[in-house]
Amino acid sequence: MDWDVTQVHVVNDCTLHVSFRDGIAGLVHFEATFFSGVFEPLRNSVQFRTAQVVDGYVTWPSSNVDLAPDAMHDAIKANKEMVLK
Repeated sequence: MDWDVTQVHVVNDCTLHVSFRDGIAGLVHFEATFFSGVFEPLRNSVQFRTAQVVDGYVTWPSSNVDLAPDAMHDAIKANKEMVLK
């Protein structure tokens, strides 16, 4: 799929830079309020910095959560970034 993530780089403790198969790339910003529920462990900067790409998804190995690549792709294509609140 065009929206498969091919690369992820941690910019800081709450921002990722992602690249997609079709060449679209941009930032994903995490607001503090996003780090709740299943995403609570990512509040820890060490954990957040373990982001990686697995099968086209951004995921964190020890937390078993991932981000929907299609929604990220749409937001980044339209706005050059996605803000998760």
